[in-house]
Amino acid sequence: MHLISNINFFKKNFLSIVLALVPFSFIAGNMIININIIMLILSTILIANRRLLNIKFHLFDILLITFFFLIIFTGLINDILVLNKLSWGTDYATTIRSVLFLKYLLLYLTVRCLIENELIKIKYFFITSSLASIFVCFDIFYQFIYGVDIFGYEIIPGFRKLGGPFGDELIAGGFIQRFSILSFFVLPIFFIKNAQNYIKYLIPVLFFIFFVGIILSGNRMSLLLFLLIVFLILIFQKQARKYFFSFLIIFPIIFVIIYNSNPKVKYNFINFYGQITKIVSIPFKGNFNKEEAPQYLEEFSTFYETWKINKYIGGGIKSFRYYCHVRQNINKDSKFVCNMHPHNYYLEILTETGLIGFIIVTIIFFMSLYLSFFKKYISKSKLSNNNIIIPFIFLFFIEIFPLKSTGSFFTTGNATYIFLILAILIGLVRKDNSIENKN
Repeated sequence: MHLISNINFFKKNFLSIVLALVPFSFIAGNMIININIIMLILSTILIANRRLLNIKFHLFDILLITFFFLIIFTGLINDILVLNKLSWGTDYATTIRSVLFLKYLLLYLTVRCLIENELIKIKYFFITSSLASIFVCFDIFYQFIYGVDIFGYEIIPGFRKLGGPFGDELIAGGFIQRFSILSFFVLPIFFIKNAQNYIKYLIPVLFFIFFVGIILSGNRMSLLLFLLIVFLILIFQKQARKYFFSFLIIFPIIFVIIYNSNPKVKYNFINFYGQITKIVSIPFKGNFNKEEAPQYLEEFSTFYETWKINKYIGGGIKSFRYYCHVRQNINKDSKFVCNMHPHNYYLEILTETGLIGFIIVTIIFFMSLYLSFFKKYISKSKLSNNNIIIPFIFLFFIEIFPLKSTGSFFTTGNATYIFLILAILIGLVRKDNSIENKN
């Protein structure tokens, strides 16, 4: 009996540790992320195979599975009928990419099963997310002061951003925005008995560290999204409202001090303000192709003609880079022609999976928010007492927020993060028996 107990303890902790390594795998790069995903999937199949085989599929899961198989169907159709004729993807690259993309469906099912059946300790994921975020911030501070981070990555000359441990991939601010929020919940949820005297001091300190880290990283959209998450939590979570005024005072003071003391930061945000002003004014002028338009607004505008080539099922994942160059009405006088993707999840999903894929994904996103946010804060359900789900609700909402520029939905980092957060969210909902039930 004691031996069986030890084996179960090992299994639970091993799976928890593999999941907890995910934040650090993001720092290490795409290859390590993929290894981490595969290790988690295989470990779950070996250790929790019965639970995984007995997983119950609801409407939400059926829609998600349908979307993944639509991706494969779309890739195959385009490889056979279109891309071969254009001498692109003659090795069925789109189909292969589509099949490999199935690992994110397995990731979702794996993590959802582990969370729903309480086969892992989610506390470890909270802790490693916090430690990884703090590490990235201090590495950025070090790079800002000495011109090089602890791994030897130098500041790229002429750039307004700091990459920290990500090197020339300037996404440090996005990483902090995605993972740092979990640190605010570690003590209140998991160490409540010993943390009461420290929470009121530690949370403002953590906010200061993350806020400054994102500012120095130069990722301006990440800064706005980070602040939006914080304010949403303060508004909807009663226990957090006592920190509202302290945050309201701290963040403008910190921003003004850094803004006025560092020329690069000042230029970065002046430039950001100028681009926002142009974006707001250009639609009223009715011309998206003017030379004064910000480049990423031109990137958005290329999506429409590209989408019209494959309206209903799309061109297949990562096909925008091909079809964009053969779209109609290309402005030959423009210095900008095409990019790798339209820099918005929804526009990319439209062009690469068509109207059918877009509708399915939109329903999935709305269902996710209904089953989590609505059940947590509006209707009466068991979920109203679940505090672990709080950060995941708002992190997912911010991730799928439509009015922002994004990376590609189908890249390793973004797909891993989206389907991981989605799996945790739905797993926590199902664990409380509040999904698709009448409450």
